[in-house]
Amino acid sequence: MLLLDHGDRFELCVDCIESGFSSVMIDGSHLPYEENVALTKKVVEFAHQFDVTVEGELGVLAGIEDEVSAAHHTYTQPEEVEDFVAKTGVDSLAISIGTSHGAFKFKPGEDPKIRLDILTEIEKRIPGFPIVLHGSSSVPQELVKMINEHGGKMKDAIGISEDQLRLAAKSAVCKINIDSDGRLAMTAAIRKVFDEKPEEFDPRKYLGPARDALKKLYAHKINNVLGSDGKA
Repeated sequence: MLLLDHGDRFELCVDCIESGFSSVMIDGSHLPYEENVALTKKVVEFAHQFDVTVEGELGVLAGIEDEVSAAHHTYTQPEEVEDFVAKTGVDSLAISIGTSHGAFKFKPGEDPKIRLDILTEIEKRIPGFPIVLHGSSSVPQELVKMINEHGGKMKDAIGISEDQLRLAAKSAVCKINIDSDGRLAMTAAIRKVFDEKPEEFDPRKYLGPARDALKKLYAHKINNVLGSDGKA
């Protein structure tokens, strides 16, 4: 399966579909509501001709993703989701409930909680419909510590608690994006090699440990957080 993440133009989605992608996300969340509906519907109508699934988005996440940034959350309005899904025909819906892109989701001293109440209300309005959470990395503090101990500068990197993600995963949420955690795991492993063996230049000697760290992280997430073990 190959997914286009945060496609922002109809033409980009078309290019990916024609190149063999099996799923595309059209992110019109930065547009006024009716324009988001129109753009998403246009992508859906094209994609479904080729049995390609489409993910839409309602609400805006804070943080930076693919060089697109937003300073603040705009929570998904539950009263809009039924209309949006009905008018666009999307196969899944990304929502904003307080998650955010990147490794710096919260400030020190904040209580890092997401709006599970909004998720619950959305589920009531579109029961069983596949929901997606972007920006849901937990930013494991042992990885942040490891990066900083080996020359990194990841001060005050704070993510979403795994307990909250486990609760979300038990609902209609079908996909939880945790890309930053993978980046942290690989970066920590590579920095450790470079710090302890500054003479090392063979990519096999530092990419190997990075892959192992990534596999360990995802095994933990799949089994203990996302609840997706054996669900394929």
